[in-house]
Amino acid sequence: MLPEELVALEELRSICLALPEVEERLSHGEPTWFVRGKRTLVMFCNHHHGKRLGFWAPAADGVQEMRIEQDPDTFYSPPYVGVRGWLGVNLDDDPDWEDVEEIVRDAYRKVAPKTLAARLA
Repeated sequence: MLPEELVALEELRSICLALPEVEERLSHGEPTWFVRGKRTLVMFCNHHHGKRLGFWAPAADGVQEMRIEQDPDTFYSPPYVGVRGWLGVNLDDDPDWEDVEEIVRDAYRKVAPKTLAARLA
């Protein structure tokens, strides 16, 4: 990995692992974060199935379409899971890390059990 790819991975990793009961392991050859070991939260994409560095995360109904419409250079519908509303986020062009953190936290609220999601004030 190139240095900028490592920086993006480490930033994303720190955001994901700060959430309750999140763990990391490889899935489809990419770092992926899970809630309680089974619910996929975020999948890092190091040019996997695409041309750019980024990540995929589940999003609430309508968010994927809204984000893509607002900024199609940053957001996209990822292969395989895009049809289920997941949001693809490019990280290779000076990402807004506060926005990335909010996207990840929203994904967590969507997939985590209610007792864990309630811990996010």
